[in-house]
Amino acid sequence: QVQVVESGGGLVQPGGSLRLSCAASGFTLDDYALGWLRQAPGKEREGVGCITSDATTYYASYVKGRFTISRDKAKNTVYLQMNNLKPDDTAIYYCAKQRGSYCSGYSQYDVWGQGTQVTVSS
Repeated sequence: QVQVVESGGGLVQPGGSLRLSCAASGFTLDDYALGWLRQAPGKEREGVGCITSDATTYYASYVKGRFTISRDKAKNTVYLQMNNLKPDDTAIYYCAKQRGSYCSGYSQYDVWGQGTQVTVSS
């Protein structure tokens, strides 16, 4: 069964850090791109970043320099390291699989995780 499962969310103070994990099963990261997206209360879902099958990464402007996507092929897991977190980063974070090996936009996500809550608050 093809699926992705996020973990690692929680409550963190402004300026703090958190690392999210996305465990993939039923497919290999060597063949497909994987992305991180988020949805804040009352807002539309938005992209955070994406990693291609050859490990090229892309980031949204509002997280660039603060967030880093990496992967562990042996564990078939992708990570989202979030540093210098701000209250505006509060959202449910989703991991999603692309249909192909490139990061090709929102419409090309075909498998979604259940999401993990990240709350940035003092």
